[in-house]
Amino acid sequence: MALLITLAVITLLVATTVELNRQARATISSSAAVRDRHRLVEMVVSGVNAAMAMLVDDKKNTTADSMQEDWADPEKINSMLAAIPFEDGKLEVKISDERSRIQVNALVKFPEGNQFNENQRQLWERLLRMAFLAYEHPDETDPVNTVINSLKDWLDAGDDDAITGLSGAESDYYRDLDPPISIRNGPLTHIKELLQVKGITPELFYGTDELPGLLGYLTVDGMTDQGGNFTFDGKININTAEIPVLMALLPEENQDLGLAISEFRLAKTSDTFNHDLSGSNWYKQVPGAGDIELDSGLITNQSDLFRIEASASLNGVSLAATVIVHRETESETGLIHCRVLSWEQT
Repeated sequence: MALLITLAVITLLVATTVELNRQARATISSSAAVRDRHRLVEMVVSGVNAAMAMLVDDKKNTTADSMQEDWADPEKINSMLAAIPFEDGKLEVKISDERSRIQVNALVKFPEGNQFNENQRQLWERLLRMAFLAYEHPDETDPVNTVINSLKDWLDAGDDDAITGLSGAESDYYRDLDPPISIRNGPLTHIKELLQVKGITPELFYGTDELPGLLGYLTVDGMTDQGGNFTFDGKININTAEIPVLMALLPEENQDLGLAISEFRLAKTSDTFNHDLSGSNWYKQVPGAGDIELDSGLITNQSDLFRIEASASLNGVSLAATVIVHRETESETGLIHCRVLSWEQT
């Protein structure tokens, strides 16, 4: 009997010890995960702050914004990050010009919010014609106008006053969907909201393995003050726009010059860029573009709106943030800073 009691006690003690050991290891592992999470957050925040410092410094030294500048050079960014003393882990940062993208909300004239901006409508026509060339749409006789008119109806303030064209869509169309959708009738606040608009499919929005979608070339940011009201000027920085956006800016018969314009911006001899991009008509120097006149209401060579993408990894765990910032100069002090407009963390 004494032996059985002794064995039972030993068994109980072993089981208790094993459970306590398991709980201790789980607590240590959980504490390590929390510690790494905090470190990752600090790494990402450090990367974003370093990027904002680079943008502030850039504003002090240049007037035009282009792909020739330090903030657009991955090597210069990596050199800057090397000065941040992280013993472990990896930090990566990318800066891009948000004005290199097409402002979705500029399709409609705000603050009134009822009529097309005609030059923006034509820009969308050229962009979508290029996009739809790659896809077959047997159920849509005019997919370009379906998207444009439906997007205008989604943005405009006159809900159900008059559906735009035969292919537009107001509240009654979206109410009949399963599940029903509430139409915005105002500016989009998130780019993925476009997926709810009639005619914009996931294929068109995200792209496929073979073809890019619209997502990388559009933005919902760019709101500016207009005497106490808001508007979207829709101007695109020709110095930073990617090739599909450049092609959409060009007349249809000259869209093949998009690649040449992009290459012209980055042409170098040794470590020196060959071309000055500070003027508004430098694109005319590109061979074949001398007679082209881009709409001055669509282009600029300056930007104060940027996207910072920072990602950090540590011990097999990663964290990323996409931050939109507006670079501003204080009127009283002249000091330059970056104001965060949005911060999305994954």
